[in-house]
Amino acid sequence: MRIGVVGAGRIGGNAGQLFARAGHEVMFSGSRDRPRLEQLARAAGGARSGSPREAAQFGEVVFFSVPWTAVDELLGQTGSLAGKIVIDTTNQYGAGGWEQLPKTAAETNAERMPGARLVKSFNTLTAGFQAEAAGRGVAMFLAGEDGGAKEVVAGLIQDIGFTPVDVGGWADVAIMEAPRRDGAVYGEEYSGQDGLRIATALSRDPREAARLARELRVES
Repeated sequence: MRIGVVGAGRIGGNAGQLFARAGHEVMFSGSRDRPRLEQLARAAGGARSGSPREAAQFGEVVFFSVPWTAVDELLGQTGSLAGKIVIDTTNQYGAGGWEQLPKTAAETNAERMPGARLVKSFNTLTAGFQAEAAGRGVAMFLAGEDGGAKEVVAGLIQDIGFTPVDVGGWADVAIMEAPRRDGAVYGEEYSGQDGLRIATALSRDPREAARLARELRVES
């Protein structure tokens, strides 16, 4: 599958390399440091580098991983993402820290990307942890309103050695969004099996899901 990475920083750069090693075609973009993009492409073994617009056009899937304050700027560079499966890794941290929003970050970005098949994922774990944990079956949470898009993203998550855990749609996504807090999965590690237990509970009783999120997290 062709994956265009928009925002080749820590999360995007690491994920792009994991996807490339799993056999996918990858194009890195979204850094003003062009030599770094080229270095990432070489390290990923035959990946490409380009502009955000080129990456968006290249990818069947667009891996969107930019700072919250740069979302609008980068979307201006990608052009329309309508019809694209977009993996949104962003968390709402600005210059002053975590930002209170009138709705979830995922819903906010879905409105910024009209027509995109948005899936929220890769946002709950640090880049360093994702690099170290790939291949161990750790839970990787995802959410979205498009079932087909989620199926594709779940397959990509499996390809790089995580267990995909679908928590539902936008009504349920808050459990995996910033900030780190009691009863949420953001910033926490779970085994694949325990992540699935949390997601199953969330569909029945959010209070039970919050309890499991507290009790099942892996203590560091």
